[in-house]
Amino acid sequence: MSQCIDEKCGSKRIASAKAKCSDSFWWKSSGKSLEGYVETPGGELGSGDYIEFKYCLECGKIQYKFPVPG
Repeated sequence: MSQCIDEKCGSKRIASAKAKCSDSFWWKSSGKSLEGYVETPGGELGSGDYIEFKYCLECGKIQYKFPVPG
């Protein structure tokens, strides 16, 4: 069982989300936007029509190593 990556939290209540986005996916970050297929560095958050991630149900933190290269 996984545990929250936030040292102060450490909860084992981790949820996983996976979504089929097709061509309707839209993303905005740092003033840049993307519309279309999911494109993430190295595919860690998904690829093609799908995106997936885990998050903590206690603190709400997305479970990933930051910063994301890009």
